[in-house]
Amino acid sequence: MLAVPFFLNRLGMKLTLLIGMLAWTLRYVLFAFGNVDEAAFLLLIGIALHGVCYDFFFVCGQIYTDSKAGERYKSSAQGMLTLATYGLGMLIGFHVAGVITDVYATGNLHDWHSIWLYPAAFAALIFVVFAVSFRNDTREYSDARA
Repeated sequence: MLAVPFFLNRLGMKLTLLIGMLAWTLRYVLFAFGNVDEAAFLLLIGIALHGVCYDFFFVCGQIYTDSKAGERYKSSAQGMLTLATYGLGMLIGFHVAGVITDVYATGNLHDWHSIWLYPAAFAALIFVVFAVSFRNDTREYSDARA
């Protein structure tokens, strides 16, 4: 969280958000290849990446929303963002995750490697779409220092 203002001021919003998206992809790849035996360190690194994922994506997204919405619509825009990400986004995501998990389940066993590669691929796809389509705003986000 303390690194967010540094990255926003040095790299801008687009690159900071892309770092967050790339961290999500890397996190899921680490989960796919990690295990509780010889590759437990991959799981630990994936768990440690959660802060980067969350702060560089969700927190920066909230900062960006505030900067674009203006004073009059700030709270409505934040409510809409929350509904989209924590409401509709999670509803769809949990449903898709359940379907994928069921596909890779055999009795009480799951193919976690294959299961974790799906969110990694989804995050990588979103990374590419965002990198191509998001118009970079060169404005500084000094509000992030607060």
